[in-house]
Amino acid sequence: MTKTVLFLISFIALCFLCYSQEKKVNVYGVAFYNLENLFDTINNNGNYDLEFSPQGDKQWNGAKYNSKLKNMASVFKEMAGKFIPQGPAVYGVVELENRSVLEDLVNQKSIKEWHLQIVHYDSPDKRGVDVALIYNPRLFKVLSSATHNLYLSKNPNFRTRDQLVVTGLLGGAKVSVIVNHWPSRLGGESSSSYLREAAASLTKHIADSLFRDDPNGGIIIMGDFNDDPTNKSLKEVLGGRKEISQTEKSDFYNTVWPIFDRGIGSLAYNGSWNMFDQILISNNLLGKDENDPLKFWKAEVFNKPFLTTEEGEYKGYPKRTFSSGVFINGYSDHYPVLIYLTKRAD
Repeated sequence: MTKTVLFLISFIALCFLCYSQEKKVNVYGVAFYNLENLFDTINNNGNYDLEFSPQGDKQWNGAKYNSKLKNMASVFKEMAGKFIPQGPAVYGVVELENRSVLEDLVNQKSIKEWHLQIVHYDSPDKRGVDVALIYNPRLFKVLSSATHNLYLSKNPNFRTRDQLVVTGLLGGAKVSVIVNHWPSRLGGESSSSYLREAAASLTKHIADSLFRDDPNGGIIIMGDFNDDPTNKSLKEVLGGRKEISQTEKSDFYNTVWPIFDRGIGSLAYNGSWNMFDQILISNNLLGKDENDPLKFWKAEVFNKPFLTTEEGEYKGYPKRTFSSGVFINGYSDHYPVLIYLTKRAD
């Protein structure tokens, strides 16, 4: 009887081991973060850049700039964990001044060992802020990159951030990442919505072109959209879906919409939460088909306590760099968002 029990226990353990080995996967993190005014201290843009210079209202000097860099790098470092010990494979970043500030960021002591690389182009935005992609070359291999300008025929003088497209190999699977920072709600949400809907149309056009070139390639759309998942720009124009079951071939699954439905956001204003920072993925990254290049696992708003204001008027909000014009040595007025994709290990 004892031998039989021992045999059964051994057999079950062997089966479990084989199953675990068969299901072993590699995990890849994909992150997006609004860096909230990562500016250097040099005024290269007249009145638009004066604010972030030693002569400006914020008295933006080397000490504050270096502290900001250190804080941003610490966020990147903290994203590394049990499943992604080297941190995310790619980080979409926005609200940065130029390539130089990104080079200073990736060379910070806490993350320098990762040898992170940069894809960056100057945008025509009047304020001088750009979008970019930072990536770990051990996990993501860049094949090509390009930018697309949002042109409005009825408003030809309008300037905003370009949309960055980077195509590469993530765990050997071909994936294109579109990084966005859509026009703000300046002047009011409803009166400015046409700008974000135009931006969404451009993003959809880019994605459709990528699909035509390679129907099997995955697409990740990320950004600070200045709209929530429920707004027309994302829900209707871009085709973002809340449920995996609702996501058809030409749609995109909005990975953070279910989180937003639980009352969680990436930034707060006047006592309410918004989810402007989002990551959407193409249908073929959901793992519905065994031939899908990667499989979505989970998403999160990276709202850790150290990134959160502990007291005062803005208690519970993201801990930003300045509060009411006073330097508080925070991080950003946005939380990062992060998704995990898996690929069966060879």
